[in-house]
Amino acid sequence: MNDEAMKLDYFFDPFCGWCYASAPALRALAERFPAALTMSPSGLFAGARPMVSIADHSWRNAKRITELTGQPYTVQYHDNILRRPQGIFDSIFATRAIVALGEIDPTLGPALLDSLQTARYVDAMGTSDAAVVASVAATVGREHGHSIDEAVFALKLINDEGLSRRTEERIRKTRARMIELAESGVPFLLATFGKHREVIQNSDLYSGPDVVLKALESVRGRATAAVN
Repeated sequence: MNDEAMKLDYFFDPFCGWCYASAPALRALAERFPAALTMSPSGLFAGARPMVSIADHSWRNAKRITELTGQPYTVQYHDNILRRPQGIFDSIFATRAIVALGEIDPTLGPALLDSLQTARYVDAMGTSDAAVVASVAATVGREHGHSIDEAVFALKLINDEGLSRRTEERIRKTRARMIELAESGVPFLLATFGKHREVIQNSDLYSGPDVVLKALESVRGRATAAVN
């Protein structure tokens, strides 16, 4: 069964640390199968809450993720993001930005998620802020041949009712599919070949490019066998 019959749906939230753990795997999928990959935002952390309410839990997860995958977190992230006085934890602007760039070019969605994760966890940039998200999005756009005005895009993230509605609809559909698949958390990858579909779980996603590509080939093999 060839790649044209394949669909890959990646379920995520931009502020999910375990989605950051799967970043190398997603990067490989986006590079290898750009036309097949769809970003499915769950809205898990959309909605403002005080950073202090989740800071300790986030840092414990960060240490576990580094031990398991080698994905880096910096002291600056701990000090300037998690311990920032009056800091806000909200993935909605990052989610809207991924939706908006994906409407320009579907390959920009995974690229922006990757860059936003690095901006937050390594460079300690406050990606709950629309202006910061717009800055990262403009850089990603330029790297892929698209001109994005930072100031205009930041206002779009805050004020564009159409983008807000489309994002909420994407989140609603993602959550409905998660219920259908009996999946309660992210990340995970839904691989579909024709009428055959399987969920590739987080253990394969956390293990890097080679493992997730091998898991995908296994799904392809089972799909082919089912047809034959």
